[in-house]
Amino acid sequence: MSTEDDLVKHLDQVNQVVEEYLKGNDPTVISKQLDIPRQRVVTLINEWKVMASANDAIRARAKEALAAADTHYSKLVSRTYEVIDEASMTNNLSAKTAAIKLVMDIESKRIDMLQKAGLLENKELAEEMMEIEKRQEILVLILKDIASEYPQVRDEIMRRLSSFAKNNEVITVVHDVQ
Repeated sequence: MSTEDDLVKHLDQVNQVVEEYLKGNDPTVISKQLDIPRQRVVTLINEWKVMASANDAIRARAKEALAAADTHYSKLVSRTYEVIDEASMTNNLSAKTAAIKLVMDIESKRIDMLQKAGLLENKELAEEMMEIEKRQEILVLILKDIASEYPQVRDEIMRRLSSFAKNNEVITVVHDVQ
């Protein structure tokens, strides 16, 4: 067997391990699923982290994948809050409780994913996220100003803003009474 074949097999094994790792599985679970010793799994994950951190293209793809996953988690949370609202309207306490638990589980998975990626410890990315949130707040304020100046579009703007509002944020639609 050639060195090239060994390298291909090694990289295939790295890919298998990393695929499971990125799904959120810990080394013990991966070890059992792939029938690889746990220490070997840990070594392969660490090797992958070194390779990925040294490669700009991989880092860029990882950032994109994390952003997409984070967006996906946000959509799941948003839809779960819709279930909570509907359960509240129909007084279905068991559905509401289950949905609240689901939100907690989703947020827990998101935090785990971000921690594994090192995002929660990266000051630069945290500052970037804060800047993005500030820009979003400014855009919302601009839209609210436009809505107050141009009543013909106000209702549509406010309706769309309310669909993206945070749970504790109130967006009031005021109709002119003349």
